[in-house]
Amino acid sequence: MEDNKNRIIKIIIVLTCISAAVMELIDTSIVNVALNNISGTLGATLEDASWVITAYAIANVIIIPLTGFLSRYFGRKNYYLASIILFTFASYMCGSSSSLWALVFWRFMQGIGGGALLTVSQGILFEQFKPEDKGIAGGIFGMGIVVGPTIGPILGGYIVDNYHWALIFDINIPIGIIAAILTWKYIEKQPSEYNINRKLISIDYIGIIALAIGVGALQYILEKGQSEDWFESENIRFFTAAAVLGLGLFIWWELHTKQPAINLRVMKSRNLIGSNILTFVCGFGLFGSVYLFPVMVQRVMGYTPTEAGLSMIPGALVTIVAMPFIGAGLGKGIKPLYFVILGFILFIIHGYTSSQAAPDAGRWWFMVTQICRGVGTGCLTIPLLTQAVVGLKPQDMPYGISLNNMFRQLGGAFGIAIMNTYATNRFATHRSDLVSNLQTNNPLLTERINGITQGIIAKGGNPIGAKQTAYQILDHTISNQAQMQAYLDGFLLIAIFFCCSIPFMLLLKNKTMDAETRAKVANAAH
Repeated sequence: MEDNKNRIIKIIIVLTCISAAVMELIDTSIVNVALNNISGTLGATLEDASWVITAYAIANVIIIPLTGFLSRYFGRKNYYLASIILFTFASYMCGSSSSLWALVFWRFMQGIGGGALLTVSQGILFEQFKPEDKGIAGGIFGMGIVVGPTIGPILGGYIVDNYHWALIFDINIPIGIIAAILTWKYIEKQPSEYNINRKLISIDYIGIIALAIGVGALQYILEKGQSEDWFESENIRFFTAAAVLGLGLFIWWELHTKQPAINLRVMKSRNLIGSNILTFVCGFGLFGSVYLFPVMVQRVMGYTPTEAGLSMIPGALVTIVAMPFIGAGLGKGIKPLYFVILGFILFIIHGYTSSQAAPDAGRWWFMVTQICRGVGTGCLTIPLLTQAVVGLKPQDMPYGISLNNMFRQLGGAFGIAIMNTYATNRFATHRSDLVSNLQTNNPLLTERINGITQGIIAKGGNPIGAKQTAYQILDHTISNQAQMQAYLDGFLLIAIFFCCSIPFMLLLKNKTMDAETRAKVANAAH
């Protein structure tokens, strides 16, 4: 009887951790398909509306490497419960926001709360499994990591098409309330969480503030550089200086202070450096492509938000199937590097084939590319986390895992920002090239305009303004074609980015981890 009760409690804890982590990760991408609606409702440009996505990503980048410290300072259960409550309250405020910048602020607060939902959930989840089953636990959690951002657009598309966009935030409220109640009732405190002597725990204020300033300034540069003409703008020059000083101070301080918020000294490991760079690339590719695809098919190919989301289902399904097998393979001692190599190959195929899509490409074309992305991401997420700690001392593993999680989120934040800026730049280039080929004395152009004009008149249009309307239709067609080419260039950039990072695999140690070390990785993964 007691065994059945413990088994039920274990299932409740696992479901609580997985649902909290997936809820956090869904929110990284659920907004993607709603940007057009949000920008229209709140009277903002699409470029400004993208801050709703990046504010969340920036908050994640800042808070994730600090979760270990915050768990020690407040106690893991207290910090986890407070984070769920903050995430849930911020979700309510996001849905209630009446201006863009109020929404951006609460998205940032949502990201601050969401950081613990990812990292602390991971540690609590792994505690529920025996050492020999840690690989399976890693596969289950890794499935949530990659499925969350993928099903976000699917859920968001359905909500936007049938309800108000605010529901994409309000839907978190009942889940968050249930998760908070289950956490309070069933997750137990560890012995170290009682009678915490906070006087012995030094808060690294300088490191935390420097990291926030550096990452925030750098993100602003990536988001606004294109529209503000880069270094011709005083704002960009100011934020460039802030980014250099902030990140420079952060690195110097963390290497010299006795109790750093983030222990950068573990980065002396060549293997960890290589793993973090490749994890950054993985985050760039995953978040960049998940941002790019739904925007492209909605703005250029006429998909509804629901159709855009449904087109991403194949990638989510193959990830669900692949992740447990990958986790089990790692548990049996298969070298993580083999999965990493396969993941890179699949992601390069995904980026290149997506960039070759024609304007009339059907869903089958994108199904193949989404499957490559889904399996590729599965082969990279947990294997790279496992690879990151190869060769590290047991006491350094939590710091290595924390840094690896940070680099994945940082890559995602940069991926979204760079895709947005790059697509804007390439659109202007392609449109200029297309317009330059239109000559007024070109008989083909004249024939095309006359044909459109006659078609308008035949449908009952005003003959006087028909020619002007024909030029407007042609202008729209040119813009549509330029936009399509710009997004395809974004996918090609992802493939190139992965190709250019392949040499960093030479930094990785091709070593099989023993069962004891894998168990330590699992226990430290929070």
